[in-house]
Amino acid sequence: MKKNLRLLLLAAGPGLLAPAGAALAQTAQPALGTTLDATSGTLPLSLKQAIDYAVQNKSTLLATRLGEQTAKAKVGEIRSAGLPQVNVAANVADNFKLQKSLVNFGALGGGASATTLTPGDIAAAQNGQTVNLGTVTLPSEPMPPQAFAFGLQWAGNTSASVSQLLFDGAYLIGLKAAKVYEELAQKQTQQAEIDVVEQVSKAYYSTLVARERLQLLSRNVQRLDTLLYQTNETFKAGFAEKLDVQRLQVQRNNLVVEQQKASRLTDLSVALLKFQMGLPQTQTVALSDSLSTALVDAGSLRRTLGAANFNTGGGVSGLGSVPTAPALDSPNSADQRAQDQQTALSGARTGQLAGAINYNNRIEFSTLETQQALAGLDLANRRAGAYPRLLATAAYGFSGSGLTAGDLFAFRGPDSRTGNGFSNQNWFGFGNVGLSLQIPVFDGFRRKYLVQQSRIQQQTIERGFETLRQSIDLQDAQSRTSLINALDVLDNQRANLSLAEEVSRVSRIKFQEGVGANLEVISAETGLREAQTNYYAALYDVLVAKVDRDKATGELFRKASN
Repeated sequence: MKKNLRLLLLAAGPGLLAPAGAALAQTAQPALGTTLDATSGTLPLSLKQAIDYAVQNKSTLLATRLGEQTAKAKVGEIRSAGLPQVNVAANVADNFKLQKSLVNFGALGGGASATTLTPGDIAAAQNGQTVNLGTVTLPSEPMPPQAFAFGLQWAGNTSASVSQLLFDGAYLIGLKAAKVYEELAQKQTQQAEIDVVEQVSKAYYSTLVARERLQLLSRNVQRLDTLLYQTNETFKAGFAEKLDVQRLQVQRNNLVVEQQKASRLTDLSVALLKFQMGLPQTQTVALSDSLSTALVDAGSLRRTLGAANFNTGGGVSGLGSVPTAPALDSPNSADQRAQDQQTALSGARTGQLAGAINYNNRIEFSTLETQQALAGLDLANRRAGAYPRLLATAAYGFSGSGLTAGDLFAFRGPDSRTGNGFSNQNWFGFGNVGLSLQIPVFDGFRRKYLVQQSRIQQQTIERGFETLRQSIDLQDAQSRTSLINALDVLDNQRANLSLAEEVSRVSRIKFQEGVGANLEVISAETGLREAQTNYYAALYDVLVAKVDRDKATGELFRKASN
């Protein structure tokens, strides 16, 4: 993204002149409120307002926040396992072919007698009909067991059951992990917000620089028009050659084309800003910040970086002779090499400054800490799989049967009687309460290997801490060096721009007075535009380097929120 923005800037050219000894940083403009409403008219937009709008409306951030809501729902899902579980069930079955069992009817009478049972009685019983049995003397040949159908063709039942978890070690650990998981989702959202702040800041600065450079090109065209008019009048009076007028005309045409290109690229930079904000492209915006309001003291910034000249408070102060470094007493000594290596590894900082970095300011470090906590809870959860699980259970319901569907749904209770006084009940209640204890004994070493995986995951995260620390140290050194270099280049290009402006001014005066050549004026104007381009490119590099520095130190989102 930084490379793309810089290419866009260099194509569009530089922006506004900055006062001596000043560098660029973010500014906090008064916000319009917690939200910035897009309207059909022109929308005034400060950097603070652009960031606020992007944080609240950027589509990628909205998607990330949905993940945060998913994490909250996951917490509720885990908690629900500890609440009473209530189930209600009902079913109806048509036993169109009743299951049969063998019954020894010959032994029902006991002793030397037995129950009277004819083949017709057996057939009726097998078909589910009621059979009245009598007692007779057993024959010499006992009756073999006979197939008998139990139940009726239509059967149904309904019940309600309740279970309550009393103890589960994995559940208790899961509750802790759920809160940590929700915290991790919040930190991932914060990381996405930091990325959006970075993108919007760079796009806003790119638009500012492109806009200011476009205004400067307009002033250059006006100045060249004045010079062309004066030269043409001098030619008409016979004191200048037509070739002088034509050279200036060519110069003006080139400058107008450059102005047109800058105008289109400025529009493109505005479109990029809208995209980074999540603002519709049809919305017209007017940037209310200016580069001059974003200036801070360069000397103070250099001292913060530990790279200032404490006598002048600045860096490059002129183009004098190159200073000569004093000779070392022992240039090849081991101590000197170790010191040079340490200096290089710390980004050319003193030992005190090199050790002052606070890793906890970086959201990546905090996120990794949360992931480490989750890994520890995951390990504890898998170990808890060996603990017993205790539940309290209760159930109550009714079951019934009937010869037909209508008979089943007659719902006859204990007081129901037939015409001859026999009980005719077809639905009966049942209920139970109890405890369910589940003790895992052997799972084929599955839990053992799950615990091994969790331990390895923990060790991997622990190794990641050292890698992340080294990465943060490198980013800190790189951002610091890049910002210092950008400030030095900006000072140098500012000095070059002042010289180019003076050369252009003197060459125009000499040409108007008749003591200078037209080619000298054109060369000076070309040099001025090149100096302007280089200056505003350096200006943008300082802006981007400052954003990168704030992100490396973990202060970007905090500053943007203030």
